[in-house]
Amino acid sequence: MCGIVGGISERNVVPIILEGLSRLEYRGYDSVGIAVLNESCELVRERCVNRVKTLDLQCKTNKFKGLIGIGHTRWATHGGVSESNAHPHFSHDCISVVHNGIIENYTQKRDELIKQGYVFLSETDTEVIVHLIHFYYIKTKNLLEAVKLTIKELSGAYAIGIMCKDYPDQLICVSLGAPLVLGVGINEMYFASDISAVLPVTQKVVYLEDGDVAVVSLTGYVVYDRHNNIIDRKINISELSANQAELGHYRHFMQKEIFEQPQAIADTLQYLGNTFSAESFGENADSIFNAIDGIQIIACGTSYNAGLVASYWLESIAGIQCNVHIASEYRYRKIIPNKNNLIINISQSGETADTLACIKHVHELGMLNTLSICNVPESSLVRLSKLHILTRAGIEIGVASTKAFTTQLVVLLYLAYTLAKVKGKLNALAEKSAIEEIRKLPQLVVDAFKIEPELVKIAQELKYKEHALFIGRNSLYPIATEGALKIKEVSYIHAESYAAGELKHGPLSLIDNNMPVVFLMPQNLLLDKVKSNLQEILARQGTVYLFTDSNDEILGKCHSVIKLATSNISEYLLPIIYTIPLQLLAYHTAIAKGTDVDKPRNLAKSVTVE
Repeated sequence: MCGIVGGISERNVVPIILEGLSRLEYRGYDSVGIAVLNESCELVRERCVNRVKTLDLQCKTNKFKGLIGIGHTRWATHGGVSESNAHPHFSHDCISVVHNGIIENYTQKRDELIKQGYVFLSETDTEVIVHLIHFYYIKTKNLLEAVKLTIKELSGAYAIGIMCKDYPDQLICVSLGAPLVLGVGINEMYFASDISAVLPVTQKVVYLEDGDVAVVSLTGYVVYDRHNNIIDRKINISELSANQAELGHYRHFMQKEIFEQPQAIADTLQYLGNTFSAESFGENADSIFNAIDGIQIIACGTSYNAGLVASYWLESIAGIQCNVHIASEYRYRKIIPNKNNLIINISQSGETADTLACIKHVHELGMLNTLSICNVPESSLVRLSKLHILTRAGIEIGVASTKAFTTQLVVLLYLAYTLAKVKGKLNALAEKSAIEEIRKLPQLVVDAFKIEPELVKIAQELKYKEHALFIGRNSLYPIATEGALKIKEVSYIHAESYAAGELKHGPLSLIDNNMPVVFLMPQNLLLDKVKSNLQEILARQGTVYLFTDSNDEILGKCHSVIKLATSNISEYLLPIIYTIPLQLLAYHTAIAKGTDVDKPRNLAKSVTVE
């Protein structure tokens, strides 16, 4: 989950690489480093156990510069957070490497290299790569051949950037199971883990495929595929712009992205159109949707929670059985193939390692009806799937996902209605009514922002707590789960979610007047049942923060009541609207506690390792 950037130019690449790394800090920020060839064609580097802004100051102080270089921002896997473990890594001051991913057989290769006389200065798996390239470079006297021989010996998923002092006019990069893009400039070339890193210098990008090895120089690039054939990887013009990754007047990206949700939802709805059309999901979607008899949703983290919400919609609206799976579990269980299942893979980045492994696995099992829901049009997940549909959230920088989640929900609700229409369960009048309801979402989200001052006050109380419970029922239970995840991610409060009916089966033992309970109770979703569950908490002096649109007398018994204007909307829109205050609550609790909101400890946004 690290970020890598490399570049070669006729100008100093250091500030460009540092800017790219700052845009990749969401992928990891334990340590950061950069290496260049200096005027004497010597490999030199600057590293620190801190953020990119600290390295930037370090480079300016030391007048660090070069026309060719590679950089890295790290999320620690092998080895702790230390300068010696920070990338780039060197071998014999001749070859330098940056790396994202995991080398699974690094222990074996490390032992073999030690026997060859190589000295390891770090605990990382990456150092195996640089020494192995050096080993073959001494034998072949050819950097490209050394790289190709090295990757034949590596097991795992990775993206690698390589620089050699004997080749001041080129960089080499490799993509296998981890994303890598080339940025094509005028008399300059770049590579990076994510397109956002190259947007400040170019919108012309080349997406490398699995197994590609690319040689980049001032004049262009040459790509070799996994079979060692030179392959034409076309240049794409990105629709994204550099300023989409700018903070603007907001204090944090998480805050910015929460308040971008009305526009993100509106953009997604405009993309989807004014009818529930199977064509929105790709060619032959109509025939595929007609043939399916079940749905399997596969995802991780926040995307998994979106899938849980969707399972309620798909079964109640479309009448199709739906199961939801955590990707890291699904890929290792015994699967009974059903070729008539629709396999839905959800990922914000489209590069989540476990989710990608699952789609490859189901294809091997003969389940080819795959649909990806993703925020990145050129991602690996989109390219692997038979069908796909995009959320229009725009670049999401904050590690805690917000607008990607709500736009995923919008797409999944649209899918449920589309499947109902294809299956003959949605007439024209019902379709018109549903479209009109969904079109209200941007304004409903704007209305939900109005309760922010109340949430700021609650955050001041929660900042002193170490634990919290989030309770919901039906499709609001996954929203409670998402709310608990958000507050865990950014405020470090231990929070757990439960379906309201499960309280009496164990969790009720946790309730006392020191336990804050965030309770979701819309009046048009099992209100009487949920009220009974709420009474169980109140009878045990639980401190209840009730989110509701009800006017029931029970409200007077709660510690705090947060009223939402949702009493007259469809129950299918409730999960999206109730998400908003929970995001704001997590954000303001993190602010009250003084945590690093956009870069929570131990986390990274794009999980590209297993």
